[in-house]
Amino acid sequence: MGAAAYFEDGQIASGCNVENASYGLSVCAERHAVGCAIARFGVRRLLAMAIIADGAMPPPPCGACRQVMAEFAGGELAIRSRTLRGREKRFTLRQLLPHAFSNAFL
Repeated sequence: MGAAAYFEDGQIASGCNVENASYGLSVCAERHAVGCAIARFGVRRLLAMAIIADGAMPPPPCGACRQVMAEFAGGELAIRSRTLRGREKRFTLRQLLPHAFSNAFL
């Protein structure tokens, strides 16, 4: 799985799943992209997230990724998920995480 995060200053950071035999130590593509952007560019305000996966259905972000995105974006964050075969779903963060634990989410 891969992801690209677009930030308000125009920076785009990509990420990929980093799997681990101990599932709790794995890192999702969305969190990887956000972390890379902060480390490389120092950006903070996330405007959009794109996800690509090789599967039958376009996946939504997991709960941990939703919470991380809520730290850097508002509820109207645009999330687009696609498969390699072209199936697509669009969400807002508020649809996926209606009661986020974040001041940025207001």
